[in-house]
Amino acid sequence: NCLSLGDMAERLRAMPDDVFKERHRRFLEIAGPVLQAWDDALDEERAIDFEDMLNQAAEHLEQGRYLSPYRLVMADEFQDASRARARLCRALVQAPGRFLFAVGDDWQSINRFAGADVSVMTRFHQWFGQGQVLRLEQTFRCPQALCDVSSHFISANPSQIAKQVRSSMPSHGPVLQAFQVASRELITDAVGQYLQRLHEACLAGAIPAGRDGRLQVFVLGRYNADRAALPGNWKARFGATMEVGFLTAHRSKGMEADYVILPGMLDGAFPNTRADDPVLSLAMPSGDTYPLGEERRLFYVALTRARRSVAMFTVVGKRSSFLDELEREGAVQVTTIDGKPVREERCPACGT
Repeated sequence: NCLSLGDMAERLRAMPDDVFKERHRRFLEIAGPVLQAWDDALDEERAIDFEDMLNQAAEHLEQGRYLSPYRLVMADEFQDASRARARLCRALVQAPGRFLFAVGDDWQSINRFAGADVSVMTRFHQWFGQGQVLRLEQTFRCPQALCDVSSHFISANPSQIAKQVRSSMPSHGPVLQAFQVASRELITDAVGQYLQRLHEACLAGAIPAGRDGRLQVFVLGRYNADRAALPGNWKARFGATMEVGFLTAHRSKGMEADYVILPGMLDGAFPNTRADDPVLSLAMPSGDTYPLGEERRLFYVALTRARRSVAMFTVVGKRSSFLDELEREGAVQVTTIDGKPVREERCPACGT
């Protein structure tokens, strides 16, 4: 974002005197010499890094030292644009008779940790001026019932761009299920039981096979550690009817499977209530201020990887707030792995 150490120190001085201010000051004390050493090393090699490429290129264009030869610039995955990338796109089309065509889905902006700024898309007109908005509202992946649930969930954030997602894809049973077990150690076994049911139903012809003759199943974790929920012997047990793989929710973006399993729907895990370290505020724009906005988008991405159904797994007394929200909205009922409804007594004061 073209901020110097002095710029970040000025931001720090403007911050309120709260519990993080001293931590931020010490961070700059430590990080400053590292950043300076990096810049010195680049100078010594007469080199630039990727962010330099973006910012220096934009500067050349903005100051007229280079004239863009392009009449049309097209940007894909625009929801992941950083301010530097948006600045370069804008500089390329600043002359009259130049046009920018950007495609993206702000509901799937999940890379703020890498510099993405969703406001580049949600406030597009502030960046680039007036333009025509075309909404791509038809999906060819999820059944309508899953589209409705996921769209309602993400739209709780008023800063997301409104749209109505439509689908003509057929449903195969319930689109959302949630299973609760007694302890975290039992999640892998419960996932195995769920896969066993899919396996038996496929053998019996109760559910159709996948596109290549086998069901495709994703186990999606918030973290790599959630890989432990994938039964190690799945290939020997279920390989005849399905292909099962593990991905983090971040890495699953752009991919799809017949069935999605979310094994880590636990309080403090998904959503991660500390998704961004507060020190990022020294260098990053404020972006989306809605509580857990980025985590909501990541959960939306995880839900919408499924062509048929999503199964969520949680633990007694440790239920994810996102799962709580879906249950309150009537989108899903939490049951045991045997299908018996779970009714928990909550503390009337704190809700836990």
